[in-house]
Amino acid sequence: MKHTKFIAAVIVAGAVVGATGAIAKPGHGGKGGFGPGMTFEQIDADGNGQISKQEMEGLREARFAATDADGDGKLTLAEIEAAAQARAKDHAAKMMERMDANSDGAVTLDELPKPRRAGKMFDRVDANGDGAISKDEYETARMKHQARHGGDRRHGGQGGATEQN
Repeated sequence: MKHTKFIAAVIVAGAVVGATGAIAKPGHGGKGGFGPGMTFEQIDADGNGQISKQEMEGLREARFAATDADGDGKLTLAEIEAAAQARAKDHAAKMMERMDANSDGAVTLDELPKPRRAGKMFDRVDANGDGAISKDEYETARMKHQARHGGDRRHGGQGGATEQN
């Protein structure tokens, strides 16, 4: 029981640390960074085989320090934007590497991954099965999605295309 609670706590802590992903410099996400891709050994800074609260707090402090470009102990909008832009640039480069199948430095429509569940999502939203999505069907699906997922935070609560599970 103790092990289960500990593992759950580590997973939650990792998610919390990863949720602050916009506050990082390039290379601080995924493998070897400060995000959910970190290994147990990377978090266990003292190498004693256990992750302490202090080690988790150290990750938070390291993220803050990496973003605090002028070292004044405060994060400005400009510092947060710079960190987010650097992370977005790194993310875009990784996406390009993953999608550019022929390595020509460009991604064509044929190289884009196909949506995994687009057909199923369409069929689910098309409640009357007429092959088209009416405004009412769209709004109903959007409201169900928001109720299930706590709103569409990516679009400021304004619905975009939804994907039903």
